[in-house]
Parts: sequence; structure tokens; C-alpha cells
Amino acid sequence: MPKKEKKVSKFANNPFDFTLCITVLILLSLGIVMVLSASSPSALAIEGNSYAYVTRQAGCAVIGIIAMFVISKIDYRFYKKYYKLIYFVGVVILLMVLIPGIGVKVNGAKRWIKLGIQFQPSEITKIALIIFFAAYISNNKEKFKGIWNSFLKPFLFLAPPILILVLVQDHLSASVVIIAVVSVMMLVAGTKLVYFLTAGLIGRCGRSCRIKYNGKTNW
Repeated sequence: MPKKEKKVSKFANNPFDFTLCITVLILLSLGIVMVLSASSPSALAIEGNSYAYVTRQAGCAVIGIIAMFVISKIDYRFYKKYYKLIYFVGVVILLMVLIPGIGVKVNGAKRWIKLGIQFQPSEITKIALIIFFAAYISNNKEKFKGIWNSFLKPFLFLAPPILILVLVQDHLSASVVIIAVVSVMMLVAGTKLVYFLTAGLIGRCGRSCRIKYNGKTNW
């Protein structure tokens, strides 16, 4: 009997998005040029080579481009099956900075881990949270209404990684990026803008109430 041929996912044969690819490559090229402009004096002083840092950046960019092409051929629905596990891994990896011998402190902040190569776990968490919230919103799109289901509940899932980033890693910039990305995803999914504006106003008022001037609270 003839052998059964392995079925290849149709997703792998989808048309290539050249517009998106060119946009990414342009942004990547601009980033490399900016790295060269900003780092060449310090690279010359420390490494003795003006192109030391930009060469490493370009090498990482090449690896990233290859990874981009490979990952683009994987059906995104595969990640959806494991979105809860991905969320868990994304949160736990942030805490690895506290493990002696793995966590690395740079400029007084523990934002790096070293597992053969040194990297910031927050970069992995960013991707993990995008996958998690995309799957979560997709699975709950019919219930994604009202302040609890479309605003408060999703932010309960966002709270653990943000608290770890701020309190453990002192990584405010990564926190801002993650909150901004997740907020945009929620807005696109149907969360009302007024919920964000109200939360921002409450936070602003709470901050103002803590500011004291001449022994009196400044409202």
C-alpha cells in the first residue's frame, strides 16, 4: 500500500506579506543606524573598535530576521492551545532574576538573566502576554462587555507581571510598553475608552492627594 503523505498546514503556504516585511526591515535598518550613531564613540573608547556594538546588533538582527521568517510559517492557532501555559512561563521567567547565579544585576537593577546568553526576560514576557491576551479575548469575545469582563478582569491578569517588573526588576519602561500594548488590544476588542479615562483620572487624583505642601494636602 502506498505510504500516507504527511499533511502540511495550509497556513505555511499563505501569501507572503511584502509590505509588512519591508516595513519591518526599514525600521530595523533605522535602529541599526541609530545604534551606530549613538555607540561608536563609547565603542571606540571601551572596545577599541567603533563598530563593535553595531556589529553585534546587526548579528542579532540577522538572527531575528531568520526567526521571523520561520515563525511566520507557524499557524498562530498553535499558540492559542497553550496560552495559559505561555502566560505562566512569561510570569515565572521574570522571577528568575532572583535566582543566584542566573540573575544578573546591571547598573543596580536586576533585569537580566544569564542562560548561556544574557538577556532581559521582560522581552519574552512581552510576547507571552500578547499571545495570552489575544487568545483570552478571542475565547471570551461574546462576554467581553461591561467594566468587569472587558476592563477589570483582564487587568487582574496583567497585574502580576507588572508588579514584578516594577517592584522586583525596577523596570518601568517595560511596564509602560506592556500596559500600552495590552490596552490597545483591549480597545480594539471593544473595551470602552471611558474606562481607561476614568481609571487614569482616579489614579491622578490619588497621586495628587499624596502630595503635601506646607503640611496640607494639595488637591
